[in-house]
Amino acid sequence: MGNATSDWEDQLERWLKPFLDRLGHKARRRMCPRYIAGLIGPGERKSIQPMAERFAAGDYDQLHHFIADGVWDATPLETELLREADRLVGGDDAVLVIDDTAVPKKGEHSVGIAAQYASALGKTANWQTLVSLTLARGEVPVMIALRLFLPGSWTSDVARLKRAGVPVDYRSPRSKPEIALAEIDRAMAAGVRFGCVLADAGYGLSAPFRQGLTARGLAWAVGIPRHLKVYPVGVKLIWPVAMRGRPRKRSIPDILSRPSEDMLADAKWKNVSWRTGTKGRLKARFAAVRVRIADGPPQRIKDKGQQHLPGEEAWLIGEHRTSGEKKYYLANLPAATDLRTLAAAIKARWICEQAHQQLKEELGLDHFEGRSWQGLHRHALMTMIAYAFLQHRRLAQAGRKKKNQRTAAAAKLAGGTPRHRRSHPSTVSSAMPALSKTNP
Repeated sequence: MGNATSDWEDQLERWLKPFLDRLGHKARRRMCPRYIAGLIGPGERKSIQPMAERFAAGDYDQLHHFIADGVWDATPLETELLREADRLVGGDDAVLVIDDTAVPKKGEHSVGIAAQYASALGKTANWQTLVSLTLARGEVPVMIALRLFLPGSWTSDVARLKRAGVPVDYRSPRSKPEIALAEIDRAMAAGVRFGCVLADAGYGLSAPFRQGLTARGLAWAVGIPRHLKVYPVGVKLIWPVAMRGRPRKRSIPDILSRPSEDMLADAKWKNVSWRTGTKGRLKARFAAVRVRIADGPPQRIKDKGQQHLPGEEAWLIGEHRTSGEKKYYLANLPAATDLRTLAAAIKARWICEQAHQQLKEELGLDHFEGRSWQGLHRHALMTMIAYAFLQHRRLAQAGRKKKNQRTAAAAKLAGGTPRHRRSHPSTVSSAMPALSKTNP
C-alpha cells in the first residue's frame, strides 16, 4: 500500500487483521487489503484492472489470481465477517433481512446468468441473482451473506456447471428460500444475534420457508401475496358425518379458508407512523387480525375441493399506502403485540435495499467481470467486508460525537467552558463513499 498511506488505509489494515490472519499465505494477506482498498477508494469502475492501476500498480496478475484462481478457502473469512457484523450491530433488537439482488450481465457464460424476473426492478432481463442476508440495528445495516441462485437452465446442464466451477454441493436445484434457510443456519452457528427475520413476498409466500423459520425458534415477519389463504383464528377441526359409505378418517375445518385481502376487508384500519424519514414522519394505514395460516397438509373436502388444513397461528397485517398501493404480511410475533410494533417490524426491511444500493453504487458489487462461481463469490465477499469496515468507521465516528456532546454538556452543567478536541477531517468524502440514507 506504500508509505504515503492515508488515515483510512492504515485503519483498514489494522481492522482487517483478524481476516488476514485467516488467509495464511503472505501474498494473500498482501492482496486482500489492496483489493478492499480498491473497492473503497475513488474511481467509478471497481473491476480488477482499474483497481490495480489505482491501488496495486504492477500487481494486476497477483490481484486477479487472488480473486479468480487462488487456492484458498473463503469459509474462514465468511465466518469472521459474521462475527464482526455481530460485534457491530448484533443483538436482540437487531433484525435479519432476507432478500435478493439482481446483477445485470451480458452474454451467457457468466455463472448463473439467465433471463430472470427482478422484483426490485419490476422486469425480466439477463441477471445473476444473489440471495442476500443483512443484519441491521436501527439504521445501520451490515451485509453478511451473498449466495448465487442457479436457475433451472443451469442446474440441468452439468457441463455448464463444471465450466463455471460450481462446487458439487451447489449443483442441485435449490430455491431462493432454501438458500436463505441454509445461510441463516450458517449465521446462527456463528452466534449472530438478532430478534426477528424479515423478508418480502418472494420468500413469505413459501410455506416451507415460514415453517423452517418457526422450526428454528425464530420470530419472523414476511410479505405475502394478497390471495394467500388463511383461516379465522377460532377455526376448529371437526369430524364430518358420513351419510353413506365408510366413516370419515380425517377431520376437516369447520369453516373454509379465505384470501388474506378478504379476511382484512372488514378489519379496523388505523393510521400508524413507524419512524422519521428524511421528509418527515413515515405513515400509512394498517390493520391486523390473528389468523391460522392455511399451510397445513392438503385435505379434500366434499363439494369444496382441496383445502390446506389450518397451520400456525400468526398475525395477518394489511397496509394501505398513501400512493393507493396495498400490501399484506404475516408475522408470528406474540398475540399481545400492538399495531405500531407490527408496522415498525415490517417496515424495517427497507434497510436492505439501502445496503444493496450502496454495495453496487459505491463498492462495485456489480462490477465483477469474471465468469466463475469462485470469482463472483470472492468478489462479493470482499465488497461485504469493505462495507462492514465502513460501518465500523461510521459507528466509531458517531460514538466519538456522542462522547464529545456528553463532555460538553457536563462542562456546561459544571459552569465551565468545554475544551474542544481537535477533530480530524472526514476522509469519507475524499477516499471513502458516503453511506447515504434513503427512504423506503
